[in-house]
Amino acid sequence: MAADADPSVVLDDLLATGHGDGLPVVPPTAGRLTAMLAGVRAPDAVLGLVPPLFGELTVGAVGWYAVLAGCRPVQLPVVVAACRAALDDAFNLLGIATTTGAPAVAVLVHGPVAARAGLTSGAGGLGTGNRANACAGRAVSLALAGIGGATAGLTDMATIGSPAKYTCCTAEVPGGPLPSLAVRRGFAADADAVTVVGAGSVVEVLPAEGYRDVPDVLAPAAAAMAGVALAAGDPRRARLGEQFLLMPPELAAYTAQRGWDTERIAGFLFERGSALLRSGAAGLVAADALGGLTVAASAADVHVVVTGGAGVKMLLLPGWMGGTRSVSAPVLPL
Repeated sequence: MAADADPSVVLDDLLATGHGDGLPVVPPTAGRLTAMLAGVRAPDAVLGLVPPLFGELTVGAVGWYAVLAGCRPVQLPVVVAACRAALDDAFNLLGIATTTGAPAVAVLVHGPVAARAGLTSGAGGLGTGNRANACAGRAVSLALAGIGGATAGLTDMATIGSPAKYTCCTAEVPGGPLPSLAVRRGFAADADAVTVVGAGSVVEVLPAEGYRDVPDVLAPAAAAMAGVALAAGDPRRARLGEQFLLMPPELAAYTAQRGWDTERIAGFLFERGSALLRSGAAGLVAADALGGLTVAASAADVHVVVTGGAGVKMLLLPGWMGGTRSVSAPVLPL
């Protein structure tokens, strides 16, 4: 591709061949691709097959999409790690990529690699204004869709879709007031890792007005978990899945100072949310099934991740009710 290629023409060509997400792209010139892959030992080694059409995942292919998305080379290892993690059978990328629903591949980044890659764990990490977060998340979405052949209306059958399918990536606060998700999953405190989440939606959650104790902070999140389970049509679907609550440092410190660790928080959210779900599901499921309704597979499947800036707004990322499990994986040298 010529170095002076018109981005709008490149975008038209990409869309005509089933690539791209509809937003402007950085033309993938030979120079840009060479710079993206500089130092990569085996760019053509096959790392796995990407559904639904099972294209070959290679660092070179991911690098091509990373260029399109506007990434810098330093972000490539994060993007590759997330793409590889999404191929784990438990994640169910085939279902996520082809459903008529609207799940997105959310990426949580842990460890020093986040800072090296320029990713923010501060204010607006899932919003606008931070190039690294936006571009890394977009590169993951572009690469999985492009390599896997997930084309809207053909193989990606989302009825309405979700803006989170463009990009959904942020970093966990390092050294936060609660243990990191990566550490809770067995990684060292200084390890570089990513977690991919098949997020069914994004729900803002606020503490109860004038909150005075930790249950007041958490009760609205429990209600949100029950709400997304009820919104799934069949609330029994939630009992196989996960819930991710993104909590800003201010609230995480508030809970920690009052003796609430992540296990206690998860237990409260699971029990309170499940009770609210059972009360709200009366008439939606048979009476003898109400007792088995829960907002997640277990309390251990309710995950708290500390991220964000000033303020007390939380964000719920419920797992896609069609069936998915989050996967954490190391970020490896390329």
